[in-house]
Amino acid sequence: MKPVLTVAEMRAVDEAAQRHTGLQTLIARAGTAVATEAISMLGGAYGKRVVVVAGAGNNGNDGRVAARLLARRGAGVVVTEPGAALDADRGRVDLLIDAAFGTGFHGDYAAPDPLGAPVLAVDIPTGLGADLGVASAGAVRADRTVTFGAWKPGLLLESGPDLAGHVEVRTIGLPVATAQPAMYLIEDADVVALLPERGRNGHKWVSAVMVVAGSPGMYGAPLFVARGAGRAGAGMVRLGVPGADPATLPAGSAVVRRLPAEGFDAGVLEELGRFGALVVGPGIGVGADTAEAVRRLVASARLPTVVDADGLTALGDAARAAEVIAGRQGAPIVLTPHDGEFARLAGEPAGADRVAAVRRLSDRLGAIVLLKGSTTIVATPGGKVLLSAAGSARLATAGTGDVLSGVIGAFLARGVAAEEAAALAAHVHGRAADRGLREGLLAEDLPELVAEVLSSAAAERAGGDGAGTVTRPAASRTDRG
Repeated sequence: MKPVLTVAEMRAVDEAAQRHTGLQTLIARAGTAVATEAISMLGGAYGKRVVVVAGAGNNGNDGRVAARLLARRGAGVVVTEPGAALDADRGRVDLLIDAAFGTGFHGDYAAPDPLGAPVLAVDIPTGLGADLGVASAGAVRADRTVTFGAWKPGLLLESGPDLAGHVEVRTIGLPVATAQPAMYLIEDADVVALLPERGRNGHKWVSAVMVVAGSPGMYGAPLFVARGAGRAGAGMVRLGVPGADPATLPAGSAVVRRLPAEGFDAGVLEELGRFGALVVGPGIGVGADTAEAVRRLVASARLPTVVDADGLTALGDAARAAEVIAGRQGAPIVLTPHDGEFARLAGEPAGADRVAAVRRLSDRLGAIVLLKGSTTIVATPGGKVLLSAAGSARLATAGTGDVLSGVIGAFLARGVAAEEAAALAAHVHGRAADRGLREGLLAEDLPELVAEVLSSAAAERAGGDGAGTVTRPAASRTDRG
């Protein structure tokens, strides 16, 4: 996991580094990192034309150092101030470096027209909010961003991924660990680092998942959950659809259990001792009797539990949900709302500061809350936040959230800590979608793609050849800090 630091946290790190290392040394390192990235983008500096927009502060100083280094390598470099327009009559531009303002900038900014040239942003694209990812109308749209020390939330939230482009994190000697970060970004390496290997002598009950989902005629959601769990490593998936005749369920790898339409919680609770995790809710319905049974089941289950979709509706608002969760006596629980479900639970939309909103709801409920999105936010009571930026529009189709719930359940059953299981599942879920069709990806495609991602990670852990490497598509953001 890579640390993600707010503006205030990064400022404290900068001040500590200046006392220890010196400001000029840090500027030299940052400028060198910018020049190195520029040369990579240009394919060499000699004979190339570069415009550097440099402001008055340290961000501008980083850009000026980069300009001098590029000039020494044979580039024709023009340094201009923020607000100045590029002069098309002066010839072509091969690269525009945005070093106008840094993470402390507030207000509106009118980015210059790059005249078709690629744009490299220094630390963060000017006009993009470093904490929230909210951008002014004229913010810089970069092809790449080289940022220093650590990820900034704004690079990952809201408009950030679109405006920052491909992100490189350069540590430049900044003591990030001194900030004691409370926010982290899940990355590909965590699939290997966090997910335990399956033991040679293991058996199906070591990582068993119980799924209570669906209702008569609503079989798609529970099957997506079950298949997601199975493909993510659950050795046994038992599926109960309240009120449904098991004979009417489509054939699948899950073992189907008959559950009554009402009072189904009692039978489920009797056999939970054999399972490592419970998933409740998708497609289960919102009738009063069903909702009451869901609440009793969630309150009484003493094992890691995932609640999604109709299960979230059954919990009610935050006050009522907190009462149910309090009855669990500390057993981990993960709630996985989308924006509409979040608003119903919290009593208000997440708003511009999504991280703060998820933290508040997690504290109110005493639960781990996963707010779905292109960047998924996972918060724990007490304020720890894990981010997954692997999501994409490919997942914006019915049923993909049900698969995610199953993957979380499987990771919980495999022994991953609850907040890490949730964030890691979101990351794997996004990576699986990356392997699928760009258009027309369906929820039923995802479980097998999840298995491919995990199989590649397992091969990497085992020291296999290049086929075992977990990779990102070329257009995705990377972190090589």
